[in-house]
Amino acid sequence: MPHAAPVTTAPRPRGFRVLRWTIALALATGSISAGASVAVAAPAEDDTTVSWSARPADTAQGSGRPNFSYEALPGAMFSDAILVTNRGSSPITLEVYAADGFLTADGSLDLLARSEPSTELGSWIDLGQDSITLAGGETTEVPFEVVIPSTVQPGDYAAGVVASMSVESDSGVITERRLGSRMHLRVAGDIVPSLTVSDVRIDYQGELNPFAAGAATVTFALTNTGNARIAPGGSVDVSGLFGWGATTVSLADVPELLPGSSLERTIEVDGVLPLFFTTADVSVGGDVVQRPGAPVGDALAVTAVAASASTWTIPWTALAVLLVVIGLVVWLIVSRRRAKRTRQREVDEAVAAALAARDAADADAPADASADADAPVNANAPAEQAADRGV
Repeated sequence: MPHAAPVTTAPRPRGFRVLRWTIALALATGSISAGASVAVAAPAEDDTTVSWSARPADTAQGSGRPNFSYEALPGAMFSDAILVTNRGSSPITLEVYAADGFLTADGSLDLLARSEPSTELGSWIDLGQDSITLAGGETTEVPFEVVIPSTVQPGDYAAGVVASMSVESDSGVITERRLGSRMHLRVAGDIVPSLTVSDVRIDYQGELNPFAAGAATVTFALTNTGNARIAPGGSVDVSGLFGWGATTVSLADVPELLPGSSLERTIEVDGVLPLFFTTADVSVGGDVVQRPGAPVGDALAVTAVAASASTWTIPWTALAVLLVVIGLVVWLIVSRRRAKRTRQREVDEAVAAALAARDAADADAPADASADADAPVNANAPAEQAADRGV
């Protein structure tokens, strides 16, 4: 059977006493239906002299119970008891009280400190006494009464009944060690389970190999917006454009949510390909938590809700290689065009030089022809020569 354990706290600042609260919920089995996450204390020992335990007593409400669980109408009243045992050899005095329950950031069930006033189930529990004194090895039943207000809304409520001891160390630090049993109450009426998923974020961690799959980290907030305890379940789907490369991870070990409570979860998804743009789709549903012993199949299903977020998943190594290749191609094209223009310019210059030389040669040829044309021509010379020969 679990017992409360001492908790070490820091020295008091400026002479003031520092009061640290710890809670352990005594469970015979260490869990409740639907796998709720609840802290269980180590033995409550101060050296070998102080040790005690607490659990639900065997009463008309049930026997062998791991915790207190009830279902009643608004305005109902009923009695029960918690069994407290001094496991040490010396007498001890313990304070006994009830307090509202709440979920911690990791989904564990905790109770309000005694200095914080309870406003719901914790305030409806009357133990009739503030403390008990037990001789060494003594066990006693501490009865209590639960009075449900007639105006209370239907739904689930959580609290705990605690036996605690405050101890002051030599340095003046006060440590309260408390051990209790949690209590769940369902007030009959319209049970409306509801969940919301919000604040979805996705981060991507790629590999140096541009063709290797990376990992995505998906974070989201899950809130119980209904009036019943819910055991959530669902999945996270991560995919690229048009659903390419889809990878699905089931949500496991999600603590049950009390009405009004919210929990942030982070899921690691491996095997995500860098497909430039990746979307994470979070879908969560679940079942309403039933009381122990409730008929199988009576659990209400919770309508699934979904939300999504996207991020760029660019394979930077591949992009760098692509840019280098594109740069080389552009350089080759520009170089070839430049060489072609150079060759064309050389050809044009050669043609221009040849034409210039030809024009120069043509310019000299008409000058000789003009000189021959200016010489006198004797048209009668042949005839005269012929007459001289007696023709």
